[in-house]
Amino acid sequence: MLIIDKIKSGIVIDHIKAGQGVRVFDWLSLGRSPHTIAFVVNALSPQMGRKDVIKIYDTININYDILGLIDPNITVNIIENEIITQKITLQLPEQVENVIFCKNPRCITSTEKYIPHIFRLSDRVAEAYRCEYCGEARGAEDFR
Repeated sequence: MLIIDKIKSGIVIDHIKAGQGVRVFDWLSLGRSPHTIAFVVNALSPQMGRKDVIKIYDTININYDILGLIDPNITVNIIENEIITQKITLQLPEQVENVIFCKNPRCITSTEKYIPHIFRLSDRVAEAYRCEYCGEARGAEDFR
């Protein structure tokens, strides 16, 4: 029987699209974390059908931009004394750096390796980003 205790103090990353929890787990390097972590895959959800959930039994620094790029529907609950004290709703970030990489061979980032790959959100509905240097279009799905 699986028993996952309540979190006294920590973080719950909820409403992760089923199957995307592994990406969140990897990007946050939770496999190397010294904290207790519960990772639930394909949990039943009345709203989503199926979802992934990650419970971290401590507080850690999280890059919300990367989480928003992985899945903008993720919610992050901060727990203190077994009570949700903060609920963070994510969205697609306006800009990402060194997360999406430009594949244009004429882009300055392909010859000057020290230059960061900066992409700005160009179309929120299509989840499209453009390279700041050459205008190369990439979708958020290129990261996922």
